[in-house]
Amino acid sequence: MSAPSSSDVAPPELLQLAGHPLRWRLLRELARSDRSVSEITELIGEPQNLVSYHLGKLRDGRLVAGRRSSADRRDTYYRLDLLHVADMLSAAGGALHPGLRLVPPMRKDAQLPAARLLFLCTGNSARSQMAEALARHQSGGIVEARSAGSHPKTLHANAVRVMQEEYGLDLSGHSTKHLDAFARQRFDWVISLCDRVREVCPELPGHPQLIHWSIADPSDGGSDEDTYPAFRHVAAELATRIAFLLTLLAEQTPRARRTKT
Repeated sequence: MSAPSSSDVAPPELLQLAGHPLRWRLLRELARSDRSVSEITELIGEPQNLVSYHLGKLRDGRLVAGRRSSADRRDTYYRLDLLHVADMLSAAGGALHPGLRLVPPMRKDAQLPAARLLFLCTGNSARSQMAEALARHQSGGIVEARSAGSHPKTLHANAVRVMQEEYGLDLSGHSTKHLDAFARQRFDWVISLCDRVREVCPELPGHPQLIHWSIADPSDGGSDEDTYPAFRHVAAELATRIAFLLTLLAEQTPRARRTKT
């Protein structure tokens, strides 16, 4: 029996899902920042029911995920599942030719610019502190990372524990800071990590790139021992997102700087 011809093989699922022009626009918007449906509707310029329909298709295909806003429970923030999309892209390339499989984000030989990043969450006690440490570590100290909160609290013991146990990073000497401490400083990127702080983030000088990662507060839900798995999950998500962000920064490095010896 002869093998099936190439015309009998259906395109990979990613190509079927992302091939629709509106869905491709949605994916591009969510690749930059987590967004609510109302934001996406305004950016895309299409009716909300149409946007919601196509978001549902992408969600069914696990390209995007949604989470209820902690600032307004009536709203949902959508995010691109970067790792799953990367796997699907690699599989789609490999289905065409093995040499087209993708390499992981943030190659070791990537050259980063000396960018300044500011991570924000409400209490500056967990998410933004972990993000600051991870960004500094994953960039080899080239990226200058800072963190702050709109209502600073004491540094959470689980943030210290998970960074030490999972990543070998010591947060024990870190202090929490109010976002006003950075109100006059210039940053290249400002990343809000919770929905509440996004609503109150002041306008910072220099017009930094603003992006939002809607990440649940891992300290909600019980004792330190009960919530530790949530801290591990959040730390892993931050590490993944930061790796992709650093890849973006590396790609934006001027070519002249990359080739300089």
